Amino acid sequence: MEHETTLTRLRNLRRWEPAQAPGERTQALTDIFQQHRVGMLRLARLLVDDQQSAEDVVQDAFAGFYRAYAGLIDPAKAQTYLRSAVLNNARSALRRRRTARAYIPPHDVTARSAESMAMLDLEHQAVVNAIHELPDRQREVLVLRYYEDLSEAEITELTGLARGTVKSTASRALDALERILAARG
Repeated sequence: MEHETTLTRLRNLRRWEPAQAPGERTQALTDIFQQHRVGMLRLARLLVDDQQSAEDVVQDAFAGFYRAYAGLIDPAKAQTYLRSAVLNNARSALRRRRTARAYIPPHDVTARSAESMAMLDLEHQAVVNAIHELPDRQREVLVLRYYEDLSEAEITELTGLARGTVKSTASRALDALERILAARG
């Protein structure tokens, strides 16, 4: 009985009818990947503070985008879709990380690679380190607003928060960031 229900559902699914020839679709997806990969990786890196997790987050976002591309009504919204997927995947990664840490004794993960340290100047390092001390929502809003340069309306659409919540969260995050940086001297 359960198999019949599953088969019925599968038969009723809308089948993919490519709006583009397979070669054109592949080229369009390749172009989107090349155009947005670095920006999405930077966004993920700022949200999860771990290069390997950031790469996984972005890979999962592009894999989901690949699956959803045929049903994407407006291909111009690719960046919005990818940004939303990266944000959601980063949240999931952080949630999984918190769950794992609840069962495994926490260890010091503050050490960064020599390559990442060399890439950041001292002031930028201090700001990035301070950002990672903020609560998740505040960190997300700051990264989207000031590193991704999104408007409040875009952040509202992406996170599902009310516009006033985005504004107040950004304000509180900046105040908290200032306090953290001042405490460090």
